[in-house]
Amino acid sequence: MQTHQYDVVIVGAGGAGMRAALESSSRARTAVLTKLYPTRSHTGAAQGGMCAALANVEEDNWEWHTFDTVKGGDYLVDQDAAEVMAKEAIDAVLDLERMGLPFNRTPEGRIDQRRFGGHTRNHGEAAVRRACYAADRTGHMILQTLYQQCVKQDVAFFNEFYVLDVLLDTDLMTDPAPGEPVRVSGVVAYELATGEIHVFRAKSVVFATGGAGKIYKTTSNAHTLTGDGMALTLRRGIPLEDMEFFQFHPTGLAGLGILLSEAARGEGAILRNGDGERFMERYAPTIKDLAPRDIVARAMANEVREGRGAGPNKDYVLLDLTHLEPAHIEAKLPDITEFARTYLGIEPFTEPVPVYPTAHYLMGGIPTTIDAEVLRTNTDVVGGLFAAGECACVSVHGSNRLGTNSLLDINVFGRRAGLAAAAYAATADWIDLPADPAGAVVGELERMRGAVTGERVSDVRKALQETMDANAQVFRTAESLERALADIAVLQERYRTVSVQDKGSRFNTDLLEALELGFLLDLAEVVVVGALARQESRGGHFREDFPTRDDERFMQHTMAYLRPAGPAAPGAPRVRLDHKPVTVTRYQPMERKY
Repeated sequence: MQTHQYDVVIVGAGGAGMRAALESSSRARTAVLTKLYPTRSHTGAAQGGMCAALANVEEDNWEWHTFDTVKGGDYLVDQDAAEVMAKEAIDAVLDLERMGLPFNRTPEGRIDQRRFGGHTRNHGEAAVRRACYAADRTGHMILQTLYQQCVKQDVAFFNEFYVLDVLLDTDLMTDPAPGEPVRVSGVVAYELATGEIHVFRAKSVVFATGGAGKIYKTTSNAHTLTGDGMALTLRRGIPLEDMEFFQFHPTGLAGLGILLSEAARGEGAILRNGDGERFMERYAPTIKDLAPRDIVARAMANEVREGRGAGPNKDYVLLDLTHLEPAHIEAKLPDITEFARTYLGIEPFTEPVPVYPTAHYLMGGIPTTIDAEVLRTNTDVVGGLFAAGECACVSVHGSNRLGTNSLLDINVFGRRAGLAAAAYAATADWIDLPADPAGAVVGELERMRGAVTGERVSDVRKALQETMDANAQVFRTAESLERALADIAVLQERYRTVSVQDKGSRFNTDLLEALELGFLLDLAEVVVVGALARQESRGGHFREDFPTRDDERFMQHTMAYLRPAGPAAPGAPRVRLDHKPVTVTRYQPMERKY
């Protein structure tokens, strides 16, 4: 076992992690731990854009952006955080431009902007051009740009280091210590190349570990998005906020889930059903195909359910680009058109593309303040622990994230996390590590590696993903969610007997996938328990047995805590739910019409 010491340790090297590293590393000794080579992080898969009220193409301002974010999130957004994000959006884009990000340009040389779902002028009057973009590779360009800047700044990267535990000076699972100071002392990581365990002692730790789309079978997320950071903090007694809200992106390639960006609709593509009808005119008459994602995804699923789908089985709808100028599409959406050709064998200039909703983005996550401090209760923070990006919930997305707000979120709150972590480290004392900091991790690894026979990881994971797709997707009911919960309980029992085929130390991805499966099972349970308890429909959470929004009972954030392991009442749930009030500053909840 090796021990390292840094002022700040950042876990994850996607957009949020590297944006934090840029701020932190210039102020404190910083290490970035990442289970992937940085430029393979999932930020690179984001296609459409990063929004900011630059007003380069049309009149715009940050207040309209704030309103769209609040309304798009179905009023579960913490409005103080949304105001911060919308105000700081402009500088966030200009910072990236100064770093060298190759944005598309207007004829005058300014950053070009395009329309995107849910973004409007004058509080919903009409769609507005707010998304700053680099063709349909915006996330890829952000990732490359940030990595270049990190290399320039000599940020210390530990690539292919899997963080498997976070160390606190108080065991919150057994002692919640309300009102008492609780601090982070470091993390435990597994080095993929050697199988060696490393302990990183730190004054500040920033989690930027991304989402958890792999709890679903049909997802736009990469194989690596297993919710590691969220699961680790949950197991240490820290709650997760609003996990029932999962966004299903409308335009995944049918049957595959591979993402076709909303940018296609921003450039003029139209959704049609099997009859050729532009059906979004019935669901959102003002902005049609550019309605927020939850509305479009439900509309698509409903068209299929009511028998108006396309294809031989009528199980998808069509994204029609055939009326658009091929040269324009090839210039603005080169990857999207190539995906259609490669994966479906369809020429998008002459044929509409089959699409269907795909699990895309988790609105919930580790609860944080607007300065990225991790909350362990509604009011108490963990000293030195910060989070940003998709793994965090500062609640700028509420119950439904608007497209292009995620790339903005990682840059605004990634920057804030880096600044706050460095500032905390500058004045904080070192905390002693536990007596055996890596004991729990080593024990779990040896248990899995030592099992001679048992369940295959892939079988359990497949069963989990299938039940989540069938029972906790776009449409939910108490019956379907209870079925998912029962399945998860069975799978958790099966998980206790998993064994890995690879018994070696070097590059043992089999072993790590087993650990990731444990994370997925914990998070799936939290998602389903939260969805069962929320007896209303709001944003990405739609209950067919409770089809309306209920502000009187559910205008509140869900806070989910894991109960400590040990004897419990038979059938007692592992997850305990609490609630946190929504911060409202200027926009009172209204009916959500587009």
